[in-house]
Amino acid sequence: MYAIPLGDDGAELRPLESWHAEEFLAHLDRGRDFIGQYIPFGSRETDVDSARALLTRYAEKRAADSGSLHGIWLGGKLVGGVLFRTFDAEQGTCEVGCWLEPAGAGRGLVTRAMRVLLDWAFDARGMHRVEWQAASANQPSINVARRLGMTRDGVLRESRAHRGVRHDIEIWSVLAPEWRAARARAARGDR
Repeated sequence: MYAIPLGDDGAELRPLESWHAEEFLAHLDRGRDFIGQYIPFGSRETDVDSARALLTRYAEKRAADSGSLHGIWLGGKLVGGVLFRTFDAEQGTCEVGCWLEPAGAGRGLVTRAMRVLLDWAFDARGMHRVEWQAASANQPSINVARRLGMTRDGVLRESRAHRGVRHDIEIWSVLAPEWRAARARAARGDR
């Protein structure tokens, strides 16, 4: 289908589809504890059928224009991904997110992949607002939001329970004019 290079390290952004179920499950198994620190993504997918079902749900969301999954491969191995958790073209809003196994962490993969998604959302699809939600304790996720030039809109105090702990959830966003201005500054070499 497509493979978008994410840099010189062999990282690629590709569609993550139902036929990847076995590879997706192996990836989840390698990173289950790491991925699940702050989010339940992939926690119920413990066999090929349940992994395929999750991928199929997102394929259906893509067909309905309401969400999608995109895998990040590093050296030919699936190590994580980015997603449109929600996508509302009529309102011009969407929510993005990510997950990684340890082998993909600390390399800037999510930031690079997310830039591709944001460019597409704003330029091709006319989104006005892209939102990012993260537990306040999830510093790597908060750092991605900052690197993407997002603004912290607020904190939903103790709004999400995960693994028996109530987490504060930070809401970050970037608006189309902000994204375009930041991209123009980067192209000029401004800071």
